[in-house]
Amino acid sequence: MRPAADPNDLEQLLMEQVAYYRAIAPEYEQHALPFAGGDELSAALDAFEPTGTVLELACGSGAWTEQLLRHATEITAVDASPEMLSIAAARVNSERARFVHANIFEWEPDRRYDVVFLGFWLSHVPLQRFASFWSLVADCLNPGGRVFFVDDAYRTEDELIEGAASSTIRRRLNDGTAYRAVKVPYRTNDLEERLARTGWRVTVTQTAGPFYWGAGCPA
Repeated sequence: MRPAADPNDLEQLLMEQVAYYRAIAPEYEQHALPFAGGDELSAALDAFEPTGTVLELACGSGAWTEQLLRHATEITAVDASPEMLSIAAARVNSERARFVHANIFEWEPDRRYDVVFLGFWLSHVPLQRFASFWSLVADCLNPGGRVFFVDDAYRTEDELIEGAASSTIRRRLNDGTAYRAVKVPYRTNDLEERLARTGWRVTVTQTAGPFYWGAGCPA
């Protein structure tokens, strides 16, 4: 997978990605992928049992926050879109959930957690930021802490504006407005190996359709 070469363009791309998620917030759930496999992801998360204090990075509209609260004593949910955070806070409506507006690539934790959860976020982290992102995740964990993520590798032909070798895509709102974003289509074995090289011991499992989930801890 070929990352963008120009660091200035990467910053612009990440700003555009945030703008996309701010703009899509009111219609976000209308763009759910039309594939089976979601129930398997949910069951895997319940089996993982994300107990204790949980950090959710890129919480979006709060769909996963609701499920995390079945297990967690408290949650800190971070997202770069205030529109998404507003939807998530109204959806969850719990004193055990704290919502933080921040750009994840600039955010620093004010405490450590027992679990870090990523719901359909890892594939939006540029390959150039992969190692630094996972260093951040490690800094967020208590000793013995764990990580769990769910994601997909789905990209349409129309989205591949720079070809299949690029992780830059274009997505549209219902009104046709277009935004660029990052979408890295990981293969499970490749992702496990990349994580191992970065200092993590994570098992990645493919489910139905384009979905996968991963669970593990620092090596």
